[in-house]
Amino acid sequence: MERPGTWHDRRVGSRILARCCSWEAIKRTLPFLCWLPQYSIQWMQLDIIAGLTVGLTVVPQGLAYAEVAGLPVEYGLYSSYVGCFIYCLLGTSKDVTLGPTAIMSLLVAIYTSGDASLAVLLAFLSGCIQLALGLLKFGFLLDFISYPVIKAFTSAAAVTIGFSQVKNLLGLKDIPRQFILQVYETFHKLPTIRVGDAVLGFLCIAFLLALKFMKEHFPRVYRGMPRCYRLCYIIVWVTTTARNAIVVVAAGLVAYSFHVMGLHPFILTGKTAEGLPQFQLPPFSEKIDNRTVSFSEMVQDIGPGLFIIPLMGLLESVAIARAFASQNNYRIDTNQELLAIGLTNFLGSFLSAYPVTGSFGRTALNSQTGACTPAGGILTGFLVLFSLGYLTPLFYYIPKAALAAVIICAVAPMFDLSVCKTLWKVKKLDLLPFLVTFLLSFWEIQYGILLGILVSLVILCYSIARPKIKVRRDQYRSEDIVCSLKGTCHQQLD
Repeated sequence: MERPGTWHDRRVGSRILARCCSWEAIKRTLPFLCWLPQYSIQWMQLDIIAGLTVGLTVVPQGLAYAEVAGLPVEYGLYSSYVGCFIYCLLGTSKDVTLGPTAIMSLLVAIYTSGDASLAVLLAFLSGCIQLALGLLKFGFLLDFISYPVIKAFTSAAAVTIGFSQVKNLLGLKDIPRQFILQVYETFHKLPTIRVGDAVLGFLCIAFLLALKFMKEHFPRVYRGMPRCYRLCYIIVWVTTTARNAIVVVAAGLVAYSFHVMGLHPFILTGKTAEGLPQFQLPPFSEKIDNRTVSFSEMVQDIGPGLFIIPLMGLLESVAIARAFASQNNYRIDTNQELLAIGLTNFLGSFLSAYPVTGSFGRTALNSQTGACTPAGGILTGFLVLFSLGYLTPLFYYIPKAALAAVIICAVAPMFDLSVCKTLWKVKKLDLLPFLVTFLLSFWEIQYGILLGILVSLVILCYSIARPKIKVRRDQYRSEDIVCSLKGTCHQQLD
């Protein structure tokens, strides 16, 4: 005989199961099912163009960002293709591309000190945390990180990343990672500049800036224009869009030419591991100097990065997705985005990837080239795999100065202090978390972020506890009315 309530419990359970397994729920979990039935040849053409364009950008950037992370350059490519395939299935933005970014690479460098095993383990743990947040629908927590804190951290990171590449740009050696010491040692060792690296580096920067300027100011063509004009526009557009790849290839050819002649004026990338990474478990222990470092010790070595990196990865990716969703008039699901980036980092750790997030530059490029769906990422992923499979021997001749130029030009637009002017006009008090985050981030990234968030929350709590209104009783009408402290506004309460 069944206990009372058993039938009711079964009925409730069946309703929950039916709701979770409904077609609408499946489409929310696998967003590609929403756009796949409507996929057309026209969409495919635009996605192919977008995928190729982003692929030509992500390969040189992946190599360069691995340098920022302090890892061998192949790890940048290992981290560049997993997100292309995962996001195509789980992402809710047609524009976002996941992969290594300047900020994430900087954080990886800080918390792993160039240890590849720690970086891969960090990707695994970050993925687990991000997946948990997505499954628990905790996407709303990202709303508590204020805009001034985000902008301050981004600007400070741009300065830190850009200056960290000066050593490669000038051919300097033995420069520490800590920013303040880095600045001191860089200026102290200026007399030891390698002329070849410096000349090549500045030429690469000039070339990149010239191509960027050309892309932004080149007149657009219209259907009525002659075919030769349209052909010229296509050539210029392809050249300026693939400028990172062109600069890296050209610098590599120059370095190879000198190498053939027996001259070595540049510091080269050097030998790169060939082929695709093996699918294997993340390193839960490692051997250093005949001593086995346990999992708990590795986690201790990562320290606060275990929380900072998943948080910043989610924040950067979701912020980018929201920005482009607003710009292109569609909606995203924040919790689904958490699942997409979490699964990317989780699975990427089995393929020797370090933590990744959404890339603003490549996402903007994807949007500008007319991507209709995330399917273009599939082509981008295969382009990265092709590079890993067949082009890695050629990476030996890429000068580090050229990669430094790519990084500096990529992070320069991230430095934006114009927000200070806006905050001064709108709400001067919000300058406080901005300045706290910006200045402390040069000392320790985690302190800058955490104290910036803390100051923002204190300001929020203060405004709630001390609202600029008061309620008083109208003796004549026997009603409560709300007045501003300045006495300029009155509103009757219902």
